[in-house]
Amino acid sequence: MSSKIGRPTDNPKPYKITVRIDEKNKEILDKYCKQEEVSQMEAVRRGIKKLENDIKK
Repeated sequence: MSSKIGRPTDNPKPYKITVRIDEKNKEILDKYCKQEEVSQMEAVRRGIKKLENDIKK
């Protein structure tokens, strides 16, 4: 048997990060998640994608 458990995916997420945020940022994150009906991790992923435009080429 395979040691992997779960559904196969086209977009595996092997990296894990941990962040500490202050109260104001937590409130913003919670409001966004409620408004968009997404998880905190999905909201963070969306935020990271928005940073891509700021990368100097």
